[in-house]
Amino acid sequence: MRSSLTSSPIPPFILRSFKYPRPLCSQPECPNKPISSESPFSGNPESNLYSPEKITPDTLSLQNPTFSESKQPHYASPTLETTDLTPTDVINTLISYKNEPISALEYFSRVGRFVKSLDSFCVLLHILMKSPETGHARKSLNHFVSGFSGPPSIALLDHLIDSAERFDFDLDSRLFNYLLRSYVEADKINDALESCREMIERNIIPRVRSVNIVLNELVKRNLIDEAKELYNKMVLRGVIGDRATVSILMCACLREEKPEQAEKYFREAKARGIELDATAYSIVIKALCKKLDLKMACELLKEMRDMDLVPSEGTYAGIVGACVKQGNMMEALRLKDDMVSCGWPMNLVVLTSLIKGYCKKDDLSSALNLFDKMMQDGPSPNNFTFSVLIDGCCKNRNVEKAYELYTQMKTMGIRPSVFNVNSLLRAFLEARSLEEASKLFDEAIDCGIANVFTYNNFLSWLSKEGKVSEACCLWKKMVSNGVVPNVVSYNNMILAHCRVENMDTAYSIYSEMLEMGLKPNVITYSILMDGYFKNGDAEHALGMFDKMVAKKISPTDYTINTIINGLCRVGRSSEARDKLWSFVEEGFVPMRLTYNSIIDGFVKEGDVNSAQAVYSEMCDNGLSPNVVTYTSLICGFCKNKRMDLALKMQNEMKQKGLEPDVISYSVLIDGFSKTQDMESACRVFSELLEVGLSPNTAVYNSMISGFRNISNMEAALDMHKKMTNEGIPCDLQAYTTLIDGLLKEGKLLIASDLYLEMLSKGIVPDLIAFSVLINGLCRKGQLENACKILDEMDRKCITPNVLIYNTLIAGHFKEGNLQEAFRLHNEMLDRGLVPDDTTYDILVNGKVRGEKSVPGALVA
Repeated sequence: MRSSLTSSPIPPFILRSFKYPRPLCSQPECPNKPISSESPFSGNPESNLYSPEKITPDTLSLQNPTFSESKQPHYASPTLETTDLTPTDVINTLISYKNEPISALEYFSRVGRFVKSLDSFCVLLHILMKSPETGHARKSLNHFVSGFSGPPSIALLDHLIDSAERFDFDLDSRLFNYLLRSYVEADKINDALESCREMIERNIIPRVRSVNIVLNELVKRNLIDEAKELYNKMVLRGVIGDRATVSILMCACLREEKPEQAEKYFREAKARGIELDATAYSIVIKALCKKLDLKMACELLKEMRDMDLVPSEGTYAGIVGACVKQGNMMEALRLKDDMVSCGWPMNLVVLTSLIKGYCKKDDLSSALNLFDKMMQDGPSPNNFTFSVLIDGCCKNRNVEKAYELYTQMKTMGIRPSVFNVNSLLRAFLEARSLEEASKLFDEAIDCGIANVFTYNNFLSWLSKEGKVSEACCLWKKMVSNGVVPNVVSYNNMILAHCRVENMDTAYSIYSEMLEMGLKPNVITYSILMDGYFKNGDAEHALGMFDKMVAKKISPTDYTINTIINGLCRVGRSSEARDKLWSFVEEGFVPMRLTYNSIIDGFVKEGDVNSAQAVYSEMCDNGLSPNVVTYTSLICGFCKNKRMDLALKMQNEMKQKGLEPDVISYSVLIDGFSKTQDMESACRVFSELLEVGLSPNTAVYNSMISGFRNISNMEAALDMHKKMTNEGIPCDLQAYTTLIDGLLKEGKLLIASDLYLEMLSKGIVPDLIAFSVLINGLCRKGQLENACKILDEMDRKCITPNVLIYNTLIAGHFKEGNLQEAFRLHNEMLDRGLVPDDTTYDILVNGKVRGEKSVPGALVA
């Protein structure tokens, strides 16, 4: 089919309809500028190479007689003006230089900018590809693709194929490879993709290396689906790619967070016999590390070593990091040694990972030792290294070392991050080091690194501590510093006011959230519900729950347990049990805490039978009771004076391997003390000591009260002495019980000494303590001292109750001091106290109920 232009007629070059029908030609005016021999595309970048003129055999042979012969001197002066040339003329002349690529390029460089034709350019490209040096073709394509918008990629491809067929050129695959690369270099990835797809469809298979360039660019742009689709088209044509292809596809999978697919590509490539390099192994090891499949990752690492492929520092760093994440420090350290044996120096990433691993294992000493070695031998730690170690120290409650590292970090010129500040701030607050926390907080504000989380850390602590005024001041400071509060900030402020039972303000803050456009979350509603329940307002608490559900916010287990516990707290345990069943129907799975709340609620209501029923239900649902469960039930039996069942429950607890705690023993001791079975109380008290537990104030109070009830004040005082010797604080209840027992026995001096001891410890008597004192003194005829106690109550702004006045009035009646008795009666009325039946029995009949007539009583 090959022949010269003069020996056989050229087939008519008739324009065809292509996939992208657009006008194929236009003839703009030719600018009067010098023609560059370097590039035919140096004119207007917005011009194109289309020409609408039809080319026929006649026009092809007649319009350019000057080049009718195949061999002519280069650039002989044409007989026609350059501006009069047509695309047909240009193609005719180019064909005459079919075997002289450089001459063809020189000619096209001269006339190409005046006669714009895509057809002539494609002919030129085919001619240039016949040259041993194809650089001219590559350069021409690059200029063409990058210089202006050009035709659709499919149109250019169609013209290249069509011109090859019509003018008997070989379809040189290299030209199509150059085209793909030109599109990529010109940042026209869509054109490259479209062209590559079309080539494969037309069975013009580009080189794997060229396709890899397109695939790599697609992956870089996160066009992962397009890259995989193109690869699949290649495979269907029998082109499986090379090791670079595999690496590109695996990287694509990692970008999609699909490490299992990356591993699949690796396995398929090995099965096809592709010789994979260190890059491919490194990528698949990275994928396996993401899956935490360390066993396989280590096997492939060994396989690399056996193949004399040296894993990179990054590969070792990744696998060491994965081992640390999985908590396998032994393997992490082995891999660190393996890295060093490969000739890689210890790098910062690996060392920081190992420090993090030690911190996760709570092996702070090893982490600090490794850090010290870094400081001595290098490499120097960076911000992340310090962050890991500071956070590890804080979590291990070594806040002093954490702050030392923080200071060292600044000394080294490394600017602390807000993460460092927040870690330290939380640690200081947990350690109740308020002064240090405040100093650090102010420093963070001055440095401009404090963010909303920094403020929230401080707000959270203040809120939990019930320091409302301090929290409000901090809130104002946050807003004035331009830090915008978030939902967590509002939740903290709501919590602060709930803690001090200021529910009106808490609700107003909730309303402010809505006005600010913030959406309260489940924590917001749970805090408010808990606050209302603790305030005894179950209706508002349940109302908040209804609002939450109306906003389609699903309750958490914490929310549901808040409702159950709250209802039990306000004495509505039966309702709590009904609510539980409704929640279970909606998918809630009760936990031990849920049942414990209901059991404790029934116990406090005195309904121990219902408590036992819930206990049985709990066991039937496969939940094992814990110490709290048994303690509640023991308390219920003790309240009902069913001490045999209480002991039985304690034995059952022990049989199940649960060790009673101090509270469990305290409940039993209190039960025996109230039934005046001090022998059993002493036995349980001794058992408590034998198991190595230390009695607390509640235990001693129960023992003292029990001995007082059986009038054994010697034993009661002995308990007080033990209590004091062991450093257990003696509270108001213990002192009141001791003073009451001593006054009943007439031991006024010892009682007085205890009262003074109590006052010296800063313990202020309450109404009950004053009642005990006045009653005991009056019983022993110490009316003057009793009146002094009344005066002391006035000084402490404690209003006496009717019982105290009745005691004083009765005392004065016994002493025959009727005038003082009636004066006290009038004083009682002046205080707004309403006399009861006992008051009138004394005043009218001269007697106290249950006692003989008071001497000298007046009869109305």
